[in-house]
Amino acid sequence: FFFFFFSTNMPKVRTSKSKPPAGYELIEETLDTLHRRMRDAENDPHEGKRVAEAVWPIFRIHHERSRYIYDMYARRKEISKELYEWCLNENIADRNLIAKWKKAGYERLCCLRCIQSKEHNFGGACICRVPKKKLEEGKMIECVHCGCKGCASGD
Repeated sequence: FFFFFFSTNMPKVRTSKSKPPAGYELIEETLDTLHRRMRDAENDPHEGKRVAEAVWPIFRIHHERSRYIYDMYARRKEISKELYEWCLNENIADRNLIAKWKKAGYERLCCLRCIQSKEHNFGGACICRVPKKKLEEGKMIECVHCGCKGCASGD
């Protein structure tokens, strides 16, 4: 019975995404480059690195890809709202991270983990969210989650 249930009723895996709207060719080359860099970062050897350090390049490329889509739509106005929404719906860009960038004080946020209080001791925010002028002079900071060296809006 167990074998029969899984062998006949398994849905097909969706291998293709919906057709991109007009204007996709403007961003296609950059997105392909970022996609290749993401694959390289995922396949990089992680020997000699801490567990968290192994995913830092992935977080950085994810941030770069979302920032690129957001800037092309909101700042440069080079892509249409339809293409922007399609990118969000296809998870090419991170909808939640972009929503935070639109709020005051979060314009330079590196990742969502840095503002989640459950991820940090004493329910605070990450060290990278502290403005550099409030830190000791000459002190080098680095986020343990994504490797950010400072994403406070006041810097």
